[in-house]
Amino acid sequence: MLKFVILLSAVACALGGTIPEGLLPQLDGRIVGGTATTITSFPWQISLQRSGSHSCGGSIYSANVIVTAAHCLQSVSASTLQVRAGSSYWSSGGTVLKVAAFRNHEGYNANTMVNDIAIIWLSGSLGFSSSIKAIGLAGSNPANGAAASVSGWGTQSSGSSSIPTQLQYVNVNIVSQSVCASGAYSYGSQIRGSMICAAASGKDSCQGDSGGPLVSGGVLVGVVSWGYGCALSNYPGVYASVADLRSWVVNNA
Repeated sequence: MLKFVILLSAVACALGGTIPEGLLPQLDGRIVGGTATTITSFPWQISLQRSGSHSCGGSIYSANVIVTAAHCLQSVSASTLQVRAGSSYWSSGGTVLKVAAFRNHEGYNANTMVNDIAIIWLSGSLGFSSSIKAIGLAGSNPANGAAASVSGWGTQSSGSSSIPTQLQYVNVNIVSQSVCASGAYSYGSQIRGSMICAAASGKDSCQGDSGGPLVSGGVLVGVVSWGYGCALSNYPGVYASVADLRSWVVNNA
């Protein structure tokens, strides 16, 4: 998931200086312990790009609306952003559309990472196909231990200086908000009600994966948000909880 701030400078160089800033280490780079996959397995996945360089992930909500993380859209103007959909490769293929506008959750806090969700309006409409599909929003959080998957083009190890060209994914298990905040892990009170966690031994999201999809039961349950290091045993990946923030997305999209 998110790396310590000290690691972000190296990853930012690899991504063309596009790693979003935040006071907590953001997950913005890679999938750790992952497997290469194709976009037809994750057709809701998009690459959010700043000035042509991969910056974050995102999920297709409708033909012209993307769900991503609020921290991905700090200190940036819509005119510098574009989205690539329908390709297994962040740098080629598929459909590229400019970003017309975006909105961060009004309650987003860069210090605590609460409400780390945003929506993006595209300049045109995506044509749905086997490689471009919308994904539904979770209406309730999955049970602790439920199977889930996370995908993206983020770095493949903590502090890595490069990202893969082909989409990666890992299978993880949900760690409920209450368990993630408990003594079983090391986050404690940093885990808030708008968050959900996920973990698996040696597997995690990482720098460059921010904003991307955590999927369980065929619906979007989380948005890659933050974490300490990548795949550290006491620190699950932390995600914005889509079920808890669903009404905001629906009302604003």
